[in-house]
Amino acid sequence: MTAPGGPHTDVAPGRTFALVAGVERYEISHHWNLRGPARDALRFARWLTRPGQVPAANVRLLLSPLDDPDTLDWSASEGLAALRTSYRPATEANARTALLDELPECDGDMLWIFWAGHGYLGRGHELMLPCADARPGQIRHLNLDSALRWWRTDLVKHRRFPLQAALVDACRVDAPRDSRWNFGSADYGGGHTVPGRRQFRLYASRVGEAAQNDAERGAGRFTEALLGELGDRSAGEGAAFLPDAARSIHRAFRVLRERGEGWQLPQFLVDRDWDANSFLDARPGDGPSGPSLPSAPRLDQAGWDGLGELFEGRDLPRCTYEAYAWAFKAAGCTTPVDGGLPADTLLDVVADLDERQGGRTGMPLAVPFVHFLADRTARPGGGPGGGPADPAWAAALAHWVRDTRERLALPALRPPPAPARKATLHVRLESPPGGEDGLLARMWLRGEPTRHVWESEGEPVQLAAVRAALVRRLAEDAGGGQPHGGIGRIEFHVPYELLETDFDQWPVPRRGPGGRTRPLGTVHEVVVRCPQEREDTGTEWRDKWRWLHVHDGRHPDAVRTVEDADVTDALGLRLGAAPAPGCVLGHVTGTRTAALLDALLEGGVPVAVWRRGGGTPAGGLAALLAPDAGPGAPAVFALPARVREVRRAAAARGPEGGDRLVLLWDDPDDTVHLRSLAT
Repeated sequence: MTAPGGPHTDVAPGRTFALVAGVERYEISHHWNLRGPARDALRFARWLTRPGQVPAANVRLLLSPLDDPDTLDWSASEGLAALRTSYRPATEANARTALLDELPECDGDMLWIFWAGHGYLGRGHELMLPCADARPGQIRHLNLDSALRWWRTDLVKHRRFPLQAALVDACRVDAPRDSRWNFGSADYGGGHTVPGRRQFRLYASRVGEAAQNDAERGAGRFTEALLGELGDRSAGEGAAFLPDAARSIHRAFRVLRERGEGWQLPQFLVDRDWDANSFLDARPGDGPSGPSLPSAPRLDQAGWDGLGELFEGRDLPRCTYEAYAWAFKAAGCTTPVDGGLPADTLLDVVADLDERQGGRTGMPLAVPFVHFLADRTARPGGGPGGGPADPAWAAALAHWVRDTRERLALPALRPPPAPARKATLHVRLESPPGGEDGLLARMWLRGEPTRHVWESEGEPVQLAAVRAALVRRLAEDAGGGQPHGGIGRIEFHVPYELLETDFDQWPVPRRGPGGRTRPLGTVHEVVVRCPQEREDTGTEWRDKWRWLHVHDGRHPDAVRTVEDADVTDALGLRLGAAPAPGCVLGHVTGTRTAALLDALLEGGVPVAVWRRGGGTPAGGLAALLAPDAGPGAPAVFALPARVREVRRAAAARGPEGGDRLVLLWDDPDDTVHLRSLAT
């Protein structure tokens, strides 16, 4: 019984036991009464005894409904019909008897606890669940946190109930400090903790939040979602599926919250044994005390609460994949080979990290991830989409890392690697506004700092003059002690009609005597850009570029191959419909190249490779993406260097061996800020 991404379980229905409680009527006041929890408890008991296949004798059902119990629907399963004669009122005494006396004496593998009703937090943030006999002078209740601690000790026999799940559809608001609200103290003590006992808790709301109940339908929204996720699974399959169900429920409630249709956000919490292994990590053959595969330590609840505040409403920063990959390296693990990020929100990315197998450094994988984000978002260009630095958020992230390390006694973290820097020479070419022959030209060097280096002074010039100015600029660069390597890339910003110009084949002087030359594209990375055509598709263009960076260009959907049959009038619309693809490989003939370029620009695609004049090289263009990429993970950001290597190999074959590859590389985060072409 295996859920995708979840643990393996081997829990027979006959060895599964449960406490199920629903409290609608309270003695303290009719104002406390609410409609729904008793029906929710019955529906959960129905799941246990029907698709769950748990014998009714294994279920302790506590009900205190508003109406006559005979008006409830007991006919949904044979198990419910049997429970009709064995259920008890949901009083404190019955709850303690069932949970602390009867169930521990049973010989089982899995314990389910389901409770629906009111819920309050005590001074120590323990969850107190008022019972039906709660009264003004004595609000009798079940202290769930204390009960769960008790269940992890040797007061429950060592080889019993290694798996335990508590599901609570109740509020988690602070208990009033008024003297009329006397909860008293309910601490059940316990014995010695038994290693290997694993608990999973899923609450309908977070600390300080109320759980929403639909009085008309007599159902809690959380229970409705939970049972929808469990569906027709058996109890063992349901246990395996709980982590996925919890994440799915949380996402659904977050959508409701964003629409203004709900306020609660369910919360799941995974407890760990002394080896820092949760039951989510259990493997076939694991007994109550192991063994299990080594896993990275997990975040504690304080860490999750802090990240919830820091990440709420935040877009994925541009460096998210880099941070994700570096987290594994910093913790001494191997980066997953799946390619791309595992999720589309920061919290879900952290949840993936928190559930991964890890190294033995004692470092939760989430901590170096946040450490990396703090470093990069403090730098220029480190904001979402490559925007300005966000020093306030970066400082808050760094503070979270410090607090988490101190609280969990974690080892020190080394600084993340500095962003790779490469000087880029930009060559901007524009058609004169008056239609004169030639081009307006301007060059600037993007580095530390960005500076203007040459301009045609408003007079149109021919491409030969631009080439001569470029050669002079490269010679100056060499004269400054940085021969050719000082400038790593040359980007040509050109009108649409010049996209296929062979800039990469422009001859530049070789080092040494003899006046010999080499093609520009064998010495430098050479790409073309088409900024004038991006005005109408700026949103799609920027969204695609940001999406590529978030996934480090390694998402399986990042690249699409387009062939002649794909080039239709609708291609541009299809390419621009979603953030993916961000890169297109053009396998088209010469007659379809112009239509392909139109579609690329209409769809906002920032990266594309095709062959000048059309045609497909032997083996296709996909080989450009293969080196240094995992399975299904195209390395888009390696394309400029890869194309240069192909050009070098082609040039080595002789004068006729120059390759005809064209690389469109339109980076919206590196746009023109030094414009004075039309003076």
